[in-house]
Amino acid sequence: MSETQIEINVLPSLSQVEAADWDACACPEAADGGRPHDPFTTHRFLSALEDSGSVGPGTGWQPRYLVARADGQVIACAPLYAKGHSQGEYIFDHNWAHAYEQAGGRYYPKLQVAVPFTPATGRRLLTRPGFFETGAAALVQGAVQLASENHLSSMHVTFCTEAEAEAGRQMGLMHRTGQQFHWFNRGYDDFAAFLAQLSSRKRKNIRKERAAAQAFGGEIVQLTGDQIEPHHWDAFWQFYQDTGARKWGTPYLTRAFFDLAQERLRDDILLVLAMKSDRPVAGAMNVIGRDVLYGRYWGCSEDHPCLHFELCYYQAIDYAIARGLSRVEAGAQGEHKLARGYLPMPTHSLHWIADEGFARAVDQYLAAERAAVDEEIEVLTAYGPFRKVQGESE
Repeated sequence: MSETQIEINVLPSLSQVEAADWDACACPEAADGGRPHDPFTTHRFLSALEDSGSVGPGTGWQPRYLVARADGQVIACAPLYAKGHSQGEYIFDHNWAHAYEQAGGRYYPKLQVAVPFTPATGRRLLTRPGFFETGAAALVQGAVQLASENHLSSMHVTFCTEAEAEAGRQMGLMHRTGQQFHWFNRGYDDFAAFLAQLSSRKRKNIRKERAAAQAFGGEIVQLTGDQIEPHHWDAFWQFYQDTGARKWGTPYLTRAFFDLAQERLRDDILLVLAMKSDRPVAGAMNVIGRDVLYGRYWGCSEDHPCLHFELCYYQAIDYAIARGLSRVEAGAQGEHKLARGYLPMPTHSLHWIADEGFARAVDQYLAAERAAVDEEIEVLTAYGPFRKVQGESE
């Protein structure tokens, strides 16, 4: 491959690359019809964001997809966006932007290799099997060159894998770590087997929360694939709007996205709904990977004690155990997840900044931040909910 010329194209729309070519890099493991490891980087998910207007003009997320070809074959691609702000990223650089502009620079627009609005770890430098080293290098070089030629401040790769973080460091990018909370399946037969591994106090608290939630006055259902019907999205859109307005000011996803989710993505989605007289009063949306369940959105039209914990965390654990999934990623933030069996795990991102002096200052900051994140993960893990003494009884 070292003697083969690689052509990099920057595409304003995912419609300009065949889904089969994109997915051959994004999810080659799904070529046999199985689930992708990371459903968020599939052509169908990213195109739903674009086609629904959730990204594109007026959103601050302008698509600039990178596609690398060798001998006419797509060998690598990346979901790249020109960003006019730092919203919807979950690995935030607001302080960097403020400092950069205080010093007289223009931080926005910048380039972002990411899945919009999605704090879930996965490959971001998407390559065909056997082309990782060559393809990843071509994508990074292409993104940096695009930023440099357009006099942009920076380029960022967020929620990448640890392997990509290491490769990026070798290419001269700056490495940043963060943390979020994941639940791990240790071969549990059922939820009771999971509870048995927790300290007595945590077990009792979770049982109380589940009992309180189940007493909301209806039933809780798990829906996926053809079990999901358009009217379920009507209700969930109301939940999402309410939560989005309170958390972000303006919801990131458009109503059209949920229509496209019904059309293209329902096999990738698990909806957990609290139903009262056949009417949803609360719900959680999850995305199903090959071995991971990703918690994404929650909302309600009625407040009930502990229903959030039940729909978002405990129902997700139930689903993962029943289907032998290895873990549940419950999204960004939330140390309250620790008491419910979710443990802190590192996240990774990569960064390139054009101004060398500013880049040196950021690099020093990141070194100190990584040490602080490592220490926090160690401390939180030690305070985790699992039994410290094997012989502890009820």
